[in-house]
Amino acid sequence: MIIKQFFIPGIAHYSYLIGDASHCAIVDPTRDCERYIIAAEELGLQITAILETHLHADFVSGHRDLQRKTSAPIYAPKTAACAFDHIPVSEGEKVDLGNLSFQVYETPGHTPEHVCYALIDKTRGEKPVAVFTGDTLLVGDVGRPDLFPGRAEELASSLFVSLHTKLLTLPDYCEVYPAHGAGSLCGRALSQKNVTTIGYERRHNQALLIPEKNEFVRYLTTDMPPAPDHFARCSLINRQGPALLAELSPVSPLSPDLVSGRKDQGAVLLDCRRYDAFGGMHIPGSYHIDSEGNFSTFAGWVVPSDKEIVLVLKDADQAPGIATWLYRVGLDTIAGFLAGGIQKWALSGRETVHLPIIAPHRIAEQHPVLGGRIRIIDIRDAGEFLAGHVPGAENIRFPDIRNRYDEFSVSDTIIVYCGTGIRSSIIASLLLMQGFSNAMHVAGGFSGYRAAGLPVVTGVTNQ
Repeated sequence: MIIKQFFIPGIAHYSYLIGDASHCAIVDPTRDCERYIIAAEELGLQITAILETHLHADFVSGHRDLQRKTSAPIYAPKTAACAFDHIPVSEGEKVDLGNLSFQVYETPGHTPEHVCYALIDKTRGEKPVAVFTGDTLLVGDVGRPDLFPGRAEELASSLFVSLHTKLLTLPDYCEVYPAHGAGSLCGRALSQKNVTTIGYERRHNQALLIPEKNEFVRYLTTDMPPAPDHFARCSLINRQGPALLAELSPVSPLSPDLVSGRKDQGAVLLDCRRYDAFGGMHIPGSYHIDSEGNFSTFAGWVVPSDKEIVLVLKDADQAPGIATWLYRVGLDTIAGFLAGGIQKWALSGRETVHLPIIAPHRIAEQHPVLGGRIRIIDIRDAGEFLAGHVPGAENIRFPDIRNRYDEFSVSDTIIVYCGTGIRSSIIASLLLMQGFSNAMHVAGGFSGYRAAGLPVVTGVTNQ
């Protein structure tokens, strides 16, 4: 028996190859699926099954692309009512793969249609030796149940039942292989470990240690982190069946004239350079997401999905990788990238603007220097804010600020900071787009501010 784990940084996604002597299955594949084909070839295996645990919310699945390249059937939860060619599975059914057998457990809670696949190695016994849990059971956590408006308590209650009457009946030695790890927003307290066992989670997982259902429901429906915008979109795409990557338009270079024309027609300009480069010079009206940060998640969160996207890059070699990151969160409408980058745009005589980036120690200096109303906005989560923040700062967490523009005046000087400067550049670019020309952000974020030895306030929140 072979179990090979694959990891996608940023979205913190785990997928798996499970094989016997000649065949293998892929569980929860990512959209850029060539990795599985290469791995199977290296192991001398044929991909003969594609297993989906649920309609993933944080990424677009690669089940259709992988099926196109391998002809392997897709197995997906029957209750998902998927619109693409697949084999629906439900409680108690099995998917056989030579000496291996995947037993289906229906485990609603994180999503209504969720299933887990318990793996039985028939050469070693009749009990499961591993279980592929999707986002029902994670390492150190369980899947969040609040992704469906108005159904959080119902799904949390279902999750409690799924965990205690299904997964926790498996042997303690049964290995647990989840779909996400630390950094994912599908849970809130995920461990850095990438694999665990039923027995370890039974003893150490905080959610599993809550014995009473009502308390469990309260725990999982209180103080959850915000869910990015693309979560609902990706679930729908995964149900309908994603467009095949081979059918998408190539990401080609566009001259400044063509970019200008696309912009006039409503295309989104997405600048992916480092935040210091964007601050120095960029095209007016550009979204900024630093490619060195959690690019896929932030792009899925703030970039409109119904408009063409034109990329502004440090260099052309970045285009394929950036496109892949966007495709993972369902942003398929990439028209191309600015040929020659921002320098070529500037040489064409077109307008550029800048976004001020100030050093941490200058935050206090802004009060007497700029005059007028100063707003210092901390866009980190409430817990981060409570642990320490800049004196006088207000806590409006990313990306709630998008719904609170009316709280600012165009005459305000708005100083935004986050932990490192990456999230604050996103928000500052949005503020510029909304006409707040006095927006700026802090180099190095609160990490730089604290390292500078400047005054810190703790234990106060305005949320």
